[in-house]
Amino acid sequence: MEKLLERIKNPEDLRGLRIDDLPRLAAEIRDLIISTVSRTGGHLASSLGVVELTICLHYVFSTPRDLLVWDVGHQAYAHKILTGRAERFATLRQAGGLSGFPKRQESEYDAFGVGHSSTSISAALGMALAAEHLQQRRRVIAIIGDGSMTAGIAFEALNHAGCLDRDLIVVLNDNEMSISPNVGALSAYLNRILTGSTVNRLRHDVKSVLTNIPKVGESVFKMVKRAEESFKGFVIPVGTIFEDLGFQYVGPLPGHDLPTLVETFENVNRLDGPILVHVVTQKGKGYSPAESDPSHFHGVSPFDVASGRKQTVPSATTPPPSYTRVFGETLTEIAAQDDRVVGITAAMPDGTGIGIMRERFPDRVYDVGIAEQHAVTMAAGMASQGLKPFVAIYSTFMQRAFDMVIHDVALQNLPVVFCLDRAGLVGEDGPTHHGSFDLSYMRMIPNLTIMAPRDENQLRRMLFAALKFEGPTVLRYPRGSGLGVEIEKESRELVPGRWEVLREGRKIALLAVGAMVDPALQAAEILKREEKFDCQVVDCCFVKPLDEQLLESCLKGFEWVFTLEENTVVGGFGSGVLEFAASHNLLGGIRVVTCGLPDCFVGHGTPAELKRELQLDAEGIAARVVAALSPAGK
Repeated sequence: MEKLLERIKNPEDLRGLRIDDLPRLAAEIRDLIISTVSRTGGHLASSLGVVELTICLHYVFSTPRDLLVWDVGHQAYAHKILTGRAERFATLRQAGGLSGFPKRQESEYDAFGVGHSSTSISAALGMALAAEHLQQRRRVIAIIGDGSMTAGIAFEALNHAGCLDRDLIVVLNDNEMSISPNVGALSAYLNRILTGSTVNRLRHDVKSVLTNIPKVGESVFKMVKRAEESFKGFVIPVGTIFEDLGFQYVGPLPGHDLPTLVETFENVNRLDGPILVHVVTQKGKGYSPAESDPSHFHGVSPFDVASGRKQTVPSATTPPPSYTRVFGETLTEIAAQDDRVVGITAAMPDGTGIGIMRERFPDRVYDVGIAEQHAVTMAAGMASQGLKPFVAIYSTFMQRAFDMVIHDVALQNLPVVFCLDRAGLVGEDGPTHHGSFDLSYMRMIPNLTIMAPRDENQLRRMLFAALKFEGPTVLRYPRGSGLGVEIEKESRELVPGRWEVLREGRKIALLAVGAMVDPALQAAEILKREEKFDCQVVDCCFVKPLDEQLLESCLKGFEWVFTLEENTVVGGFGSGVLEFAASHNLLGGIRVVTCGLPDCFVGHGTPAELKRELQLDAEGIAARVVAALSPAGK
């Protein structure tokens, strides 16, 4: 039997199907998502949960004229498949292949590029207002998950959209709230009635008649409206908050019942003003391992479809612990020694490793939801009262709290420790998730101490050191396993601003930060073996303050200085070295070459592929040195 999916080249083909065919199409899409993600890795549970909803939206609305704005984008795989990318879906998250998130450059159906949370309603409102200004007739639909609704920006957008009273549809994809069968059935029935043409025509006529009655008409209409809202609130209490914000609330709808979804959204498509449609879905729907453990299958590496188990390459040795795990275990140890220590994260207790501390000290770890700004200012409040907060947030997400770091922490010189996991290149999630900018945007802020460990043991040392620092501290470290070095039980003291020479040399100095130290040492070995160059390698573990004494000796004693960082070269560590050299009149007779991430958004691929492409692996660093020192490079 021919697969329906083979006939779907775009949503117009989808709209040619009968409603009875749609469940079969949903099953085919699920099979494709599961088989592909089992090979490429990716965000599985969330995408499986919205297959029917995605089909419905493209079936009812005239995409791409009507705009679908996905929040985060974890759940957009079915959207990609239905919008002409099914044949390329096997390249998902691979270098040169499809992005794991909606991307405007990839398809006209991707109305807005995403990767961070809670932006959909703001963006969709902007699009709706733009359509009004340009006199374009189109629907704009934002699809946001219940987790993303924990961020303040989502409620800021709801508040603004409700008071503007413009046409906008917000779909709340709720995969956490359970609804009993009776309430669900009654709710679906009520929504079919309340969004139907007869009731809405009657509502319009009543409003027209009553509001034209002098003095009393408007008050009577408001009373009737309140009575309707009270009845809906009695049956569907969650909707009252959205009604109060100015939205007409529809839901909750059964998110895997395609006939009900299609009928309701067809009714919604005929309504005016801001509307919130509450759809209840199940994460991992259709794949039992993901249904039973949706958290594990939120973001997965390749796995065996039959068992759901992660695919592993047999190895005779145990891999080193990840930086994330070393962080979590060390912070737990520190917390056991110091009652002032508290942990804070923004919806990432497992991803950051702070969940390890929560297991032992559940009353001292705070998960604030997707609310990085709140996390930072709450930490400032705690620090102002004598606590020592460790705030664990991915580098890319800390960007959202930039103002709070300046205004609420650094300006008051409060002892908050920012632990930035996933600093540098993170791989297949691509430009929205790379930690490309933290050294640049943190380095400019007064009062901060900024550290980057070269290995997992140094991470441990830095965490103990941060406990003793009196002002705010930034500690940035990469994703993935450590180097396998021995973990010291008793951590040696770290002197703020003190670097370490790991390899002596002459003529050429490699000043490396964090994860670039190990490839710098390897590059020095390559250059010694193949080019007879003796390179000095310095672990610049403090990006702020700089080790000015050692830096000055390098600038005076070497002909070439190469700075190496897994951060953008614009405003990063290399910029700091050049600023110091210029201000101390040390640039005469020396060449300083800054090596790091280029001034562009780096695409997706494995970290190894990206570092090789950007010449940030050992061979690439060696090649940069040889090219610079060659007659053509001088």
